[in-house]
Amino acid sequence: MLVRRFTIVCLLMSLFGMFFAILVAKAGRPARSPRMADTCRLDCMNHFGR
Repeated sequence: MLVRRFTIVCLLMSLFGMFFAILVAKAGRPARSPRMADTCRLDCMNHFGR
């Protein structure tokens, strides 16, 4: 019975750890704006047009 509870607690803690790691990774990454993608696409099109 104790082993079963310990297993459940370990699984729940590992799930919490994974979700927390995802949140931390997303918070550390700068947000991309749609303007950046448009600028790159227009700039690339200008290079190909030459």
